[in-house]
Amino acid sequence: MIDLRHPLAVLATRMPWPEIEKSLAPLLARKARMGSMKLDADMFGPTAVVVAGGLSAAGRPRLPIRLMVALLYLKHAFNESDESVVERWSENCVWQFFSGQQYYEPRLPCDPSQIGRFRKVLGEAGVEQLLKTTIETAVRIQAVKKSEFERVIVDTTVQEKAIAHPTDSRLLEVARGQLAEMAKAVGLAPKQTFEREGQTLRRKAAGYAHARQFKRLRKVLRRQRTILGVLMRDVQRKMQGLAEAARQSLQELLDRVGRIHAQTAAKANPSGRGKLYALHAPEVECIGKGKARKPYEFGVKTSLAVTHGQGLIVGARTFPGNPYDGHTLAAQLEQTNTLLQDLDVKPTTAIVDLGYRGADADIAPIELIHRGKSKRLTDKQRRWLKRRQAVEPVIGHVKQDHGMQRCWLKGPEGDALHAVLCAAGYNLRWLLRAIARKGLRVLFVSVSSLAVLTAWLVSALRQPRNLAVMASN
Repeated sequence: MIDLRHPLAVLATRMPWPEIEKSLAPLLARKARMGSMKLDADMFGPTAVVVAGGLSAAGRPRLPIRLMVALLYLKHAFNESDESVVERWSENCVWQFFSGQQYYEPRLPCDPSQIGRFRKVLGEAGVEQLLKTTIETAVRIQAVKKSEFERVIVDTTVQEKAIAHPTDSRLLEVARGQLAEMAKAVGLAPKQTFEREGQTLRRKAAGYAHARQFKRLRKVLRRQRTILGVLMRDVQRKMQGLAEAARQSLQELLDRVGRIHAQTAAKANPSGRGKLYALHAPEVECIGKGKARKPYEFGVKTSLAVTHGQGLIVGARTFPGNPYDGHTLAAQLEQTNTLLQDLDVKPTTAIVDLGYRGADADIAPIELIHRGKSKRLTDKQRRWLKRRQAVEPVIGHVKQDHGMQRCWLKGPEGDALHAVLCAAGYNLRWLLRAIARKGLRVLFVSVSSLAVLTAWLVSALRQPRNLAVMASN
C-alpha cells in the first residue's frame, strides 16, 4: 500500500527504535506501591501485615512505546494538535508504517489525551532523548559529518504562551469572575458578585480605549478595582470555616487575584514578584526583543543551538525569568554537550550575536565569536561569522512550521517540553529532506513484510503458467 522509497518510510527503517524503547522503558515501568499496615488475627494472635503493596498488575497494558514516540514526532514534524495527529494517523498508511504497524488500521491509535499523559511521563529528560536520537540518526545516514558539530550558532527567541493580550480591564474582570465562581463551588455565598456590573464595565473600558478617552477609561478601571477588592475581602472573611483542602485551593487563587488587584499598567504589584499577565499562567513574562511589528511578546525566553554548516538543531532550552542572553549560553552549551556525548564530539566554537558579549569566561575553553571582536578575528573566523544569521530562518521555521509560535502546555515544565519537542520535529523534517536529497532506500524489511512480499512474488510467478493452462484448455 505504500511506496518504500517515500522518505518517511525510509526513515522508519533507519531510526534506532530498539534503543529508544530501551532508554524510555525505565520511565514507563510500573512503580511499586508502599501498601498499608493491617492487623490480622490468626491462631497465634493478632499480627500486622502489609496489604496492597508491591507491583500491581491492575489496569490496562500500556500502548507500544514506538507508537507513542512516533505520534510525538509526527505531531511536531507536521504541526498537528493532539486531536488532529491521531485522526490523520488513521488515514495515512505511511504514518502507520513509521509507527511500526504491519497492516493498515482504519482506527484511531489512541485517545488524544493519552499523548499528553505520555509526554508528561517522559519529562524533560525523555524528550531530550528523542531530540538526541534525531541527531544520531543524521550522523548514521551520513547526512552530516561529526566535525560539523564542533561549530554551533546560538540565539534566543520567545516561545509565546497561549494567553490573550493582557490589559488591566480584562485581567480585573477575569479575576472577579473566577473568584466568584470558585467561591460558589466551595460552598460560599458572597454578598455580591458584581456579575452584571463587571460585564458592563468591561464593555465600557473597551469602547473608551478604542476611542482614546483615557480619562473615562481610568475611571472605569478604578471602579473595576474597587468591586474586585470588595469581593476579595468578602471571600476572605467567609473562608475560615472551610475544609483545609478547599481553603488552600481558594487561598492560591486569592494570592493571584491580589497581585492583579495591586498592579497597574504603570507599576508592578508591591510584592516585588513582577506583573501577572494571565491568571491561569503565572509563569508568563513580558519580553521585548526589539521587533517593530511586535514590541512585546508574552511567554518564556528560549535558546536554540544549530550546527554552523547545515542548520541541524543540537539544543533547545527554556530560561524562565528572562535572563540576559550571555547568562544562558553556558547552560545551553551544557545541554548540547549532553546530546552529543555518544558521538564523541564537543562544540569548540560558539558563534553568537552581540547579546552574548562578556560570556567568554563562562564557557571556557569554548571559543566565543561575535561581531564585537571583528578586529581580532582571523579571516577564517570572519567567514564563520558571516553565517551567524543562518539561525534566524531556523527559528522562523521552528515557530511557524513546528508549533513553537504558541505553547498550550501547562506551567514551566510544559514550556520546557514543548521547546524540545518542536526542535525534534524540525530535525525530523530535516532528516526527510536529507533522505530525499541523498536518494536513500529502505534499509531492511521486517519478517512479516518479507513473508507478504514473498507470497506476492510466488503468486505473480505462477500467474503466467495458470494463464497458459487456461489457454490450452
